[in-house]
Parts: sequence; structure tokens; C-alpha cells
Amino acid sequence: MREQISSASKVVVKVGSSSLTTPQGTIDVDRVDALVDVLAARRRAGTQLVLVSSGAIAAGLGPLGLSARPRDLATQQAAASVGQGVLVARYTSSFARYGLRVGQVLLTADDMMRRAHHVNAQRTLTRLLELGIVPIVNENDTVATDEIRFGDNDRLAALVSHLIRADALVLLSDVDALYDGPPSRGGRAPARRLAEIRGPEDLAGVELGKNGASVGTGGMVTKVQAARIATGAGVPVVLTAAAHAAQALSGADVGTYFHPGGRHPGTRLLWLAHAATGRGLLHLDQGAVEAIVTRRKSLLPAGVTSVEGDFAAGDPVDLCGPQGLVVARGLVNFDAAEIPGLLGRSTRELASALGPEYERELIHRDDIVILEAHN
Repeated sequence: MREQISSASKVVVKVGSSSLTTPQGTIDVDRVDALVDVLAARRRAGTQLVLVSSGAIAAGLGPLGLSARPRDLATQQAAASVGQGVLVARYTSSFARYGLRVGQVLLTADDMMRRAHHVNAQRTLTRLLELGIVPIVNENDTVATDEIRFGDNDRLAALVSHLIRADALVLLSDVDALYDGPPSRGGRAPARRLAEIRGPEDLAGVELGKNGASVGTGGMVTKVQAARIATGAGVPVVLTAAAHAAQALSGADVGTYFHPGGRHPGTRLLWLAHAATGRGLLHLDQGAVEAIVTRRKSLLPAGVTSVEGDFAAGDPVDLCGPQGLVVARGLVNFDAAEIPGLLGRSTRELASALGPEYERELIHRDDIVILEAHN
């Protein structure tokens, strides 16, 4: 159980904006130093650490004279551009007190979807750890778009924990645990801390609150989603407050412990399910839905009735059944403009008419992930 956290040799720690900044949006030096004190102790004990840190946009608010997190993407990106340097400089100085060096790694959801990109990200993080560096990972807010972004660093942290084959994930925020209702709830039945989550059944009836901090994007919903991603890949998770980081890393009974419930799936399939956003939509007949969902077959042109969107070969697309429900997601082998001419035809017929390069699937079964509701 929690000894998996204390004995872990490779740990991803995620910290939210509200745990690092003042209400005015500036970096809180004391909070950063307190967190680094804990992480440096674990690092110097031999554990490889990756820190997924929010705070770039929040750190940029003060220098830009903004009183609250901006709503429009352009100003968020401007704040991130200013704040990311402030954030990394603070971590560099704080870890240097212990003779430790940090390295900045900025990722987008697109990096997780593109094979060459995620291989490079994996290689870079692995090499940084081998060299004794503490990678500081954040979403690359300055180039991410509304359509292609993680939206919060909880999900990014879960995906990074899978990427580096971490032994544990610790999610730190301004909430000390997951409760069965709002912690502020009073009366005869105050909210109860959920010390352990073994599966979805333990979350039945639990009220998950939205983000309450003015400088962050996440909330308890995103943290539970991240925990499900990580535990589904075999990584145990602890969710607690940043103030309890030392206890959490030592395996103490703080926060909420999510038991690992799966094994490490293929990296691309995990990212396809949780990091990718469909760039288009392929409508399938019922026979194709059954072939993909039940028999785990490849998608052939004959099973597609129509296509929506503007996408290129290699992009993720959603697969939709006759009832309008998205049942799967996959990496398509053809551009959107090519597909209408292929529909309803067998691969043998297409190869005869158009050439041997068309005797292949629209999406190979190894590049298809069945979405959770249909597992």
C-alpha cells in the first residue's frame, strides 16, 4: 500500500499554482523553498524526481500588473511567457541550496500525440534523470491552443508518470485530501476524508468540487481523473496538500491514496485515450462498430459511412457509431480529403483501382483505443 510511495525509486510530484503563489499572483518564495526542502531531501536519498509545476501564468500576473488570471488565451500566453522564467529561476535558486540542478521541460498535448515528439520527450526526461537533474515540467502555455491543450497539469502529471515509468505519483494542491463532500460542509454529517480509493465504486456518490482558486485551472475533478489515468497504468497515487508533502512521500496516512489497478498499457494508446483530441470524425455502420469494439479489428473503408473535419494522415480522429456516440479514437492513415472516395469500397477494390498503397486499413487496430464507456 502506502509503502509503495515511501520505497519508490522514481516519483513524479505535481504542485498547483495556488500552492506556490500569493493571492496577488506573485511567487511565494517561502512556499517554494518549503516544497524544495522536501523534494531535495528525497532526491538526495537517491530517488529520481520529476516535478510537474503549475504557476507560470500565476507568476506572470504581478509583473504584468494583472489582478486576476486573464480569460483570453493571448493574455494567458503572455503571462506564461513572463512567468515561466520567473518560476524556473526561483526553482533553480532554491534547489541550488542543496547542490541540485534543474532542467526545464515544456510540453503540449500535441507532443504527447505525435510519436516522434513523445519519443523525444521520453528520451530527454530519462537522460535528465540519469544525469542527476530534477526536471521541471509544465504545459507549454505560450504555444498551446484552446483546441489542443491539457487544460490542467494534473492530467499532464499522470501522463508523465506513465512516460517515465514512475513508481508513484504525488498530487499536491491546497486541499488536504479527497472528501465525500465539500470539506466546508457542517451540520450533523460533516464531510469525511476518503483515506483510500480502490476503484470506481469507492467514488460512487462522492461530490467532486470545481476549482476554487483564482490562479489555477484544476479542481478535484481533474485530480481524480489524473489519479484514474495513473492507477490505470499501474502507478499508485497520493493526493494531499502541499503542506503535507513530506508525510505523503514518507508513506504516512495523509491525504487520499489511490490503489494502482492496472498495468502499463502501450504508451501511444494511453495518450490516445487521455491526451488526444479528435481532429475529425468518422461515422461507422454497426458492423464496423462491432468489429472494432468487440473483436478489436482494424477499421476498413467499407465500414465508414461519412467523414467530418479537416485532418491529415497520422492525426487522431474519433469513431462514431450509428447512434451518434463516440466509441473509439484512432490514428488515421489518410488525409480527410482522400477518404470520401474510399468509403464503402473494399481494400482489394481500392488497390486495383488506385494502386497498392490503398490496400490498407483506414486505421490499424494497433492505433485504435476503445473509449472508457465501451470497455
